[in-house]
Amino acid sequence: MDETYYEFGTPADRWDRAKLFFEAKEYVTAARILGGLVEEMPEQVAPRLLLARAYYHAARLTKAEDELREVLERDPVEHYARLMLGRTLERQGRQTEAATHLRLAAALAGEFEPPERTPQGALRP
Repeated sequence: MDETYYEFGTPADRWDRAKLFFEAKEYVTAARILGGLVEEMPEQVAPRLLLARAYYHAARLTKAEDELREVLERDPVEHYARLMLGRTLERQGRQTEAATHLRLAAALAGEFEPPERTPQGALRP
């Protein structure tokens, strides 16, 4: 495909086109379109999150990690970005680092695990 195809249309047109490619599991093509949108509107979270997801599904894990870290730098309580970063790190074999992000994602989503109790019913420290 010609490079102008990725740049054609308004940002809304390109957003719609990128989502279509993503839904069709054409992750590399979706990423090429989204990359331009992210450069054009770096403050927008949605295109960057979808770009990270496209990279994740295309097994471009370092790029996915970079985009997710950028989202979290702009919005540290973005639950889904935190969850995705944890999953991305897991796929890279970085379990300890992933666990931290996954716990934070769960906490941000309100998924607190109840404290452990001893057999006698007391809470463990």
